[in-house]
Amino acid sequence: MSDPSSRRRARGEVERLPSGSLRVRVYAGLDPVSKKRRYLVETVPAGPTAERDAEAVRVRLLAEVDERRGQQGRSNLDGFAAQRVAAEVGGTGRTVAAAPGGPAPGRQRGRRQGELTVAAIAALAGVSAPTVSKVLNGRRDVAPATRARVETVLREHPYRRPESAVRGASIEVLFYGMQSHLAVQIMQGVEEVAGEHKLAVVFGDVFHQVSTGRPWAQDLLARRPTGVIAVHLGFTPEHHATLAASGIPLVALDPTGEPEHPVPSVGATNWSGGIAATRHLLDLGHRRIAVITGPTERLSARARLEGARAATDAAGVPLDSRLIRTGQWFAFEDGLNHGRELLRLPERPTAILCGNDLQALGVYEAARQARIRIPDDLSVVGFDDISYTRWCGPPMTTVRQPLAEMGAAAARLVLALASGGAPPAQTRLELATTLIVRDSTAAPPRP
Repeated sequence: MSDPSSRRRARGEVERLPSGSLRVRVYAGLDPVSKKRRYLVETVPAGPTAERDAEAVRVRLLAEVDERRGQQGRSNLDGFAAQRVAAEVGGTGRTVAAAPGGPAPGRQRGRRQGELTVAAIAALAGVSAPTVSKVLNGRRDVAPATRARVETVLREHPYRRPESAVRGASIEVLFYGMQSHLAVQIMQGVEEVAGEHKLAVVFGDVFHQVSTGRPWAQDLLARRPTGVIAVHLGFTPEHHATLAASGIPLVALDPTGEPEHPVPSVGATNWSGGIAATRHLLDLGHRRIAVITGPTERLSARARLEGARAATDAAGVPLDSRLIRTGQWFAFEDGLNHGRELLRLPERPTAILCGNDLQALGVYEAARQARIRIPDDLSVVGFDDISYTRWCGPPMTTVRQPLAEMGAAAARLVLALASGGAPPAQTRLELATTLIVRDSTAAPPRP
């Protein structure tokens, strides 16, 4: 750029400010009410690439004006450009400016279309720009109330950290109540993909942090991994917004519920697995089928139960609500305690469909204590196909979840998001489950 403080171009102008920053201004037409001239304005911070960045901004703003002028009715452009800016926040950010006396100021936007700058985030939160940076970097020297205020603004307004920020060469896999029989297979899948990209895999369990109210996402901001895979973990809009603003992509693996925010996820066809397991029992002749579910706040537990319900309804033998039990966890104790209850009923079930394999192993123990033989007197079906199901006696019929494949799919998805390219066309992946028939199921005993 030449020495003069301002250069006027055929369309748009670039002005050098006393601070060294460059202000780009593009004419956006006349205000339909006040008839005053309107402009799109964006400030580029000082730096070695400022001139090049300013020219790119000028071209982008011109394209945006042309696009808006070409829209039918032009109402969007009029409403957008009629807003008056009293002052730029912290000397940065893109605004739509009108001559004094125009309408009230509108919301500012960031250096990329639809995004705010750090300075604008700071102004909206009523804090300094360095404070916003501390929140984005997971620093602990920020008061909880201040951090919450910044996180609220990040959630409500689009901001994403520049791609130039340095990331750690790792994928972090976070579990909630890590169960080794599932974690090992998931980690194997993640490791396979991470290794291809020469990335390390770090894992942790945030159960204690969540149960004590500690902000687990804060540590991630400080480490800045390439991406995060959250397994069986619930997260708030604040978690998602803060990670997204810091440029750390998040993928949920077997999420606990339907996300209220656009978090890509990988899961299994739990509903179809529930149907397949129940149809297997129906085909053997069972009609008095009990179900022990996982915690109903878990999406997978609800899907498996609804799959069983759909299969029995279709067969004309709906589930008996008196034979449905809900586990606190997907735990051995759930199967043991509920199994004892079910097997003490005057008309006990001839088959028990369990939410996972650990619950099914609990039912095995309840049956052993009651001197009930599997599968002669009782059929049992699990879900997951952990390694123990092949070693117990008798080997267990179960529904296989492709856990390693799910881990690999989550890793590929998080790396696609981290690449900065176009978002993947499909952000909810469900991998197929498979019914594995072994020796724990047979025809029901004759009356």
